[in-house]
Amino acid sequence: MVKRIEHLGIAVENIEESIAVYESLLGATCYKEEIVESEGVRTAFIMVGESKIELLEATNEESAIAKFLTKNREGFHHVAFEVDDIDAELTRLNKEGFKLIHEIAKSGADNKRIAFLHPKSTQGMLVELCQEKSV
Repeated sequence: MVKRIEHLGIAVENIEESIAVYESLLGATCYKEEIVESEGVRTAFIMVGESKIELLEATNEESAIAKFLTKNREGFHHVAFEVDDIDAELTRLNKEGFKLIHEIAKSGADNKRIAFLHPKSTQGMLVELCQEKSV
C-alpha cells in the first residue's frame, strides 16, 4: 500500500550548484549526499515538510540520469512513493498490468529498497517505489 510521496527526483548537471539553489529556495539544508554506484548517480537530499527533494547528478555517461539530461534539460525526473511492502506492491502492480523496470527491489539511496515502474504504463511518469530497509 502506498503511504505517501517519499520524494521528488530532480536531474541536475552540477549537484553542488543545485544544492545551493534548492537550499536557498526551500530555506532548508541538505542533510545527506550519497553515491549510488549501481545507478551511476550522486544524490543529495533536502527535507520539505514530510517529503524530500532528491537531486540526482550522473557519475558516468551510461547512467539513466546522463541519458535523461542528453534528451532533456535539468528538472523533474521522477516521483517516488513510500510503500509498506515493496515486494507485495511489485507483485500487485505486475498483476494489474504495469510494466516494471525492476521486477525485484534493489538497494537505493537514503537506506531504501527501490524499484521503478516504466513510464509507458504510468501515463508518461517515471514512478519509483521505496521502502525503508530493515535495521
